[in-house]
Amino acid sequence: MKKQFAVIGLGRFGGSICREFATMGYDVLAIDKDMERVNEFATIATQAVQANSTDENVMKSLGIRNFNHVIVSIGEDIQSSILTTLLLKESGVQKVWVKAQNDYHHKVLEKLGADRIIHPERDMALRVAQLISSEKIIDFIELSHEHSIVEIGVTDKLVNKTLTDLDVRARYGCNIVAIKRGDEILVSPIADVSLQYGDILVVIGRNEDLNRFEDEEV
Repeated sequence: MKKQFAVIGLGRFGGSICREFATMGYDVLAIDKDMERVNEFATIATQAVQANSTDENVMKSLGIRNFNHVIVSIGEDIQSSILTTLLLKESGVQKVWVKAQNDYHHKVLEKLGADRIIHPERDMALRVAQLISSEKIIDFIELSHEHSIVEIGVTDKLVNKTLTDLDVRARYGCNIVAIKRGDEILVSPIADVSLQYGDILVVIGRNEDLNRFEDEEV
């Protein structure tokens, strides 16, 4: 079955997600209290509806529990965000991701059982800081406060070395899970593969170990 998504709150963040889902060809239900925003997404989403997401009967009538994934991106109204999250979890929605406004909001959402809590501005700030602070890191994905995945370009220092030569797991506690080589991706690369100019290493590990690997080897 085709995945179905619902996005509640069509501000900058929710609206951007809605557009991305539509571009990817997914069925997406767009919900907002503001009719002007609903009209804006009428030709973008599969269905755009003006509704109060804290009204249990209204949400039931929209068949919200049938959606694989619901993203709650309500703006400044923290109370509505909390009540909507509670309603979705009680309705049995499989995955509920929620945009948090602050740490207090985050803690409440955690207690309600939100499957993932997003801080768009803070997450983007961290990503930008990581990218700016290192010329070697091409991309950065935070998995938790302690673990990340980074993409590191192969420098002159690494060309013609094999993964055995680097011995990253033993020396740094990190794992090279893939090598991007042009349009090809070598997943779980063999130990004797030689690194080439233009290769990109996809490395997972603790942040402090990744930093040591970058500083000492790359």
